[in-house]
Amino acid sequence: MPKAKKTAEEIKAIVEKEHVRFLRLMFTDIMGTIKNVEVPVSQLDKVLENKMMFDGSSIEGFVRIEESDMYLHPDLDTWMIFPWESEHGKVARLICDIYNPDGTPFAGDPRGNLKRALADMEKAGFTSFNLGPEPEFFLFKLAADNSITTELNDQGGYFDFAPTDLGENCRRDIVLELENLGFEVEASHHEVAPGQHEIDFKYANAVEACDNIQTFKLVVKTIARKHGLHATFMAKPLFGINGSGMHCNMSLFKGSENAFFDKDGDIQLSQTAYHFLAGLMKHAKAFTAICNPTVNSYKRLVPGYEAPVYIAWSGRNRSPLIRVPESRGLSTRLELRSVDPTANPYLALAALLTAGLDGVKNELEPPKSVDRNIYVMTEEEREAAHIYDLPGTLQASLAELKNDQVIVDSLGSHIFNNFYEAKTIEWQAFGQAVTEWEREQYLELY
Repeated sequence: MPKAKKTAEEIKAIVEKEHVRFLRLMFTDIMGTIKNVEVPVSQLDKVLENKMMFDGSSIEGFVRIEESDMYLHPDLDTWMIFPWESEHGKVARLICDIYNPDGTPFAGDPRGNLKRALADMEKAGFTSFNLGPEPEFFLFKLAADNSITTELNDQGGYFDFAPTDLGENCRRDIVLELENLGFEVEASHHEVAPGQHEIDFKYANAVEACDNIQTFKLVVKTIARKHGLHATFMAKPLFGINGSGMHCNMSLFKGSENAFFDKDGDIQLSQTAYHFLAGLMKHAKAFTAICNPTVNSYKRLVPGYEAPVYIAWSGRNRSPLIRVPESRGLSTRLELRSVDPTANPYLALAALLTAGLDGVKNELEPPKSVDRNIYVMTEEEREAAHIYDLPGTLQASLAELKNDQVIVDSLGSHIFNNFYEAKTIEWQAFGQAVTEWEREQYLELY
């Protein structure tokens, strides 16, 4: 999504010309939730001078009450006018980085943390880390009182279209809205499960791509509601059908050259690509907690529903964790298939980049590719091929995360400690909950 560099003067001129009335200053908390501080346009100068404060103690995982003052530093390149909010005047947004009162970056800001990982990447000799995400979501009907139901609005399947795919009009409106906002949408289609959809947009550098993911979620939910639907990025909202993933297509660049491509290399992959791939595989168990951060995420990561369960890679086979799509040249990339859209994209990309760079730095070699369907292999066959399982629960993945210092360091101590504590509490709360499944199994029997 290429953007022209914006200046404060240009933004002031746009505000006046477009009659913008409100500014939405957006950022993302540690859990991946979009937060915002909305101010009237009269505060524009203060915003552009990085003088807008907010109470950091009110955001989960940020700071304690006695150190609550935080500053919002807007990224002017994220300037965007929302096309759907004009009843009381236009609303524009700026995505912000979080700073301490002393002018230093706040260690608990996921976006700032990703920039820290990118600085390490530059020290390693690379200029950019690109991401092409493939986020999936479900559309459910809203009840008459606007409460969310689990009733699907279609019975479509992969690449189906109207009349089977009744979500088509909603999806088309989402695509049009995204294009109005400057997204370059590459594909839009119904996914495998009824009510499930995917919209893919063009790759961008890591920070911009993560900004795009957060904007995408906001657009999808807003437009869905206008169609009387609720869009959810929950990993596995319904039993017995596929869950929602967010495949991440990644590549490293040196200037204008894709560092993963080597026309003379084996399957035209460079040694850098193989080392990066090995780093991803080495740290896969640990970064699963970040890329699949909810209790529900692990209901998707089970055999039989297209989500990867095994740590392996392949050129064409779609059952392993990592696939190498066939495009080469500038499009050479590694596709990680485990990530789901509940992940905080800034934290996920920082962890994945750090894992890959660890492979590059230590010249790690990946195991042989697996070009058969792993799902039909026996446990003994998988063991003989050194194919290991991803963690099966949030608790198991948190244990792996805690024991992998490379991935812990990718988050920094502030984010790691708060993330780990919050997710441990989430697992404990789940363990204490009494579910409908338990009542069906035991209420009458015992």
